[in-house]
Amino acid sequence: MKKLNKKGLVLAFVLLLAILVGLGGFMYYRSGLEPVSHVENPIEFEISEGENADQILKNLKDNYIIKNELVAKLVMKQKGLSDFKAGTYTLDKSWTPEEILTVLNDPNAAMSNQVSITIPEGYWAKDIAETVAENTNVSAEELMALWNDEAFLDEMIAKYEFLDESIKNPELTVALEGYLYPETYFFYRETNARDVTMRFLDEFDRNYQMFKGQLEGSEMSFHDLVTLASVVQFESGHPDDMKLIAGIFENRLRDGYRLQSSVTVCYALYEYDSWLDCEQNYEVESPYNTYMIDGLPIGPVCNPGIDAIEAVLNPTPSDYMYFIADVYGDKTVYYATTYEEHLANIEQYLNY
Repeated sequence: MKKLNKKGLVLAFVLLLAILVGLGGFMYYRSGLEPVSHVENPIEFEISEGENADQILKNLKDNYIIKNELVAKLVMKQKGLSDFKAGTYTLDKSWTPEEILTVLNDPNAAMSNQVSITIPEGYWAKDIAETVAENTNVSAEELMALWNDEAFLDEMIAKYEFLDESIKNPELTVALEGYLYPETYFFYRETNARDVTMRFLDEFDRNYQMFKGQLEGSEMSFHDLVTLASVVQFESGHPDDMKLIAGIFENRLRDGYRLQSSVTVCYALYEYDSWLDCEQNYEVESPYNTYMIDGLPIGPVCNPGIDAIEAVLNPTPSDYMYFIADVYGDKTVYYATTYEEHLANIEQYLNY
């Protein structure tokens, strides 16, 4: 009787294990059938001549377009979707593996409903909104309204770890200024302000994850870091100059000097005809104007790229306290340790 019970227990255990393995396999398969993203996320994908199915599926996985190569391969065989065509396609990470494979089997899948939009480093939010509006059905007004919408901001703060309550300061001109990551994107011509915005924030997050380990040694909040990076970006577009300029701003903040950056005056004005307007309106009252306030501006004054953020994280040490750019010539930046040297540089290279 005891032997029979033991055999029964062993059998029950084996059956339970089989059920668990089967359940695990089912969950594995089901997960692989889901899209990578739950929001629109177009991406360009190329199939080269001679690539076989295994290489194509691996490339899809490596580019985070599908979750699982094996599951996609099963779908491919079940649905007869192995006749891949060489060419460049626009896929979407919100599509299922079957939808993706269907497109890659269609030689006419040119996806003419897609548009490529490049957002340069240093663009203002309003410039980005206008660029998107020129290429899609979404208006600049819709985007600007969303980027200051309190309920939407709360939702984004909960979703992205790089955002915090700092972006809800009512004195900010555009709450999401600084976080609309400059990059080349593929958008649907028919889309909406929310999906467009989350593409920008997703791209910011992708880059944030690469450098966030460096933030542990920073004494600044991340919002302040992005704010300073935006000033550095606005002042210069060259990575080497960015690091020196970031170091100068660090020196000035350390020694109790005001930043006195004319680009913050530009943003304080928000509408201006030439850089001379920024140089001649140092007394404009604004929480962005670093000639009138101590420390950093209230928020970013443009949308910086990765070079500017890394410059603030790793500034080049120097004894410089001042700098100017030769805006009339080749944009060379001239540095000075004393105010007298700085005035001499202004007289020689600007003379306005």
